[in-house]
Parts: sequence; structure tokens; C-alpha cells
Amino acid sequence: MAGIPDREAVLSALKVVVDPDLRRDIVSLGFVKNVAIDQGRVSLTIELTTPACPVKEQMREQAAAVVRALPGVSDVSVQMTAKVRSVSAPETGRTPLPGVKNVLAVGAGKGGVGKTTVAVNLALALAHCGSRVGILDGDIYGPNVPIMLGLNAQQLTTDGKQIVPAEKYGVQVVSMGFLTQEDAAVIWRGPMLHGAIQQFFREVAWRDLDYLIVDMPPGTGDVALSLSQTVPVAGAILVTTPQQVSLADTRRAVRMYQKLNIQPIGLVENMSYYACTNCHHEADIFGHGGGEALAAAMEIPFLGRLPVYQPIREGSDSGVPLIISEPGSPAGRAFLTVAERTAAQLSIAAHKVAEANKGKIPLIPVR
Repeated sequence: MAGIPDREAVLSALKVVVDPDLRRDIVSLGFVKNVAIDQGRVSLTIELTTPACPVKEQMREQAAAVVRALPGVSDVSVQMTAKVRSVSAPETGRTPLPGVKNVLAVGAGKGGVGKTTVAVNLALALAHCGSRVGILDGDIYGPNVPIMLGLNAQQLTTDGKQIVPAEKYGVQVVSMGFLTQEDAAVIWRGPMLHGAIQQFFREVAWRDLDYLIVDMPPGTGDVALSLSQTVPVAGAILVTTPQQVSLADTRRAVRMYQKLNIQPIGLVENMSYYACTNCHHEADIFGHGGGEALAAAMEIPFLGRLPVYQPIREGSDSGVPLIISEPGSPAGRAFLTVAERTAAQLSIAAHKVAEANKGKIPLIPVR
């Protein structure tokens, strides 16, 4: 009878399982945890860098198969978990945000491209996949996140020390819309904007977030500058439409984030095509392929196309976003794909930071 494999044999077999984003085997990445061998029964845990990994079931099946093939193994149990890593590098000089692993800006070069719709559904899609998510409505002049989440009557509260975020659909939310009347105009200069952004980051009790999505105002203005000066930002996603006027402004927005040392981690093409709810015909009413071509030209990842689809607009108006109402629809799956690719890009960025910091002596801040 064949002998029972030891822990080293199990780990050696698992080296054929490769993370498709980091392009290294799960053993050298340190993903394999809690290997236990009891007679012929083997159990282990694979800890990924995001619960939004689209191939985690395939990885589970591959891991179970290679361990089961070892002589003497009668049964295999593989548990999949995830621990999101932080992208923030300590050399930035900006203090990490308590309770938040990754701050992600969602911006656009111009208004009217559906940036807030993308930000809200991206946050909900990441939460749907199992991540802990918050959304900060950084569009001070046009705070529409509360409307899209059905929170337009919400008022912020405090715990005596900090602002307590509102919560809807499992996502923590803070917005200027909670502090003003519905029809009030916010007429502020740059210093007041900077103060509000500082307060929303530093005086809010964000609770154990993997991702804090910041819905940025359109264009290249003060809020982006304040964001870059306030906290370490993991990256920025740019939203565009296929139209040439939108693409030109998106190019400027990409350059702005790069100048602010905020890495653009991806581009989303919204209103990419019209999907008829009756005949399912798709029409490229705003052009075709412009977003993907721009992403390739600027050497940033293309995260996906999102359609013009009536229930997206209806959900934004009613406070029930598409990811809540129709997650299994083609448009809902498109949002989930964008979320998965976003999480992958942040995992890649976090891995690069970790590799770059290997062997470095951490700096002790002077007080």
C-alpha cells in the first residue's frame, strides 16, 4: 500500500496551480494555508488576494485534482478564502486611512458619461463578490450617490467622535448630499473643498473596508488635487463613452492622475452600445471601440464595455441599482466583469508594491 504523502509533497504538487493575474504559483505566493493530513485525507485553504476572483472555482478544482492524484490520498478538501492586500506604498508620505485598505478614485474627463452610475454599481458589484466596500461621494457640487442608493432622505450621525457612514445594500456611504438641502447649491472655493475632502476622509469612522470607492467630480479640478494630497490612493478608474469628445477629455484626465502620482488602473467604456430589451439587437449609437483603442494607446488596462440599457437608468432613479435588481442580466454581468478586472488590477498593484518593498528597512516617521 502506498505511503501517506507529507506536507512537502502536497505543496510540491500544488506548484502547478498558478494565479492568472500574478502569474506565479500559489505556493510561492504564500496562498496555501492550513495544510492538514489525516491518514489519506488532506485539507487545505487557498487564500486569494480578492474574493472577486472569477476563476477561484477552477483553481479549487485544479488544486483538489493534483493533490488527489498523489499516492495514498483518499480524500481532499480545499477551502477558498480571500484577504485583500493594500496597494499603498509607505514612501508616499501620506498617512494611510484608518479602516481602509485601498482608496480607488472613479473619475471622468467630462460630465454626462455615467461616472456616478459606474461608481455606484462598481461598489455594489465588489460587495456582491464578497468584499467590504464603502463609497465616498466626492462630487461636492453634484452629490448624486444618495439618490442612486435610495438614501436621499438620509442624515449623517456621529458616535461622539467621528461621522458614522450611512449604509445601504451592505455598502458604507458618505456624501455631501447628506449635509445639504436637496435643491441647495454648493458654491465653494478651493480651500473649502479641500477642507470637506479632508473631513470626509479623516473624520469618518470607515469600518474595515477592502475598497473605498471615491466618486470624483468630472474634469481636472481641485478635488483630485486634494485627494492626492490627503491619502494614499491605490489607483484611478476613468469612465468614458466611445464619442471622440469624451475620449479627448478622458485623455486629459489620465494625464492629470499621472501627474498627481495616482496610477490609472483601468478605463471603462460606458454607453458602449444600445441593448434593446425587446429584440436584443445591439447598436453602436455613440461609436465603437474608442475606449479600448484609447486604453491601448495610453497603455492602461481596458476593464470592459457597459451598455445603454433602460433598467440601468430606472434603477439609478429609483434607488435600486442594476447590480441589486438584475445582477444576472447581460448588463449586470458586464458590471461584475468590470469589478472582477478592477480587483485583479489592484491585486497586481499590491503584489508589485510588496515585491518592491522586500528587503527594505521601513522608515520610522519623525514626530
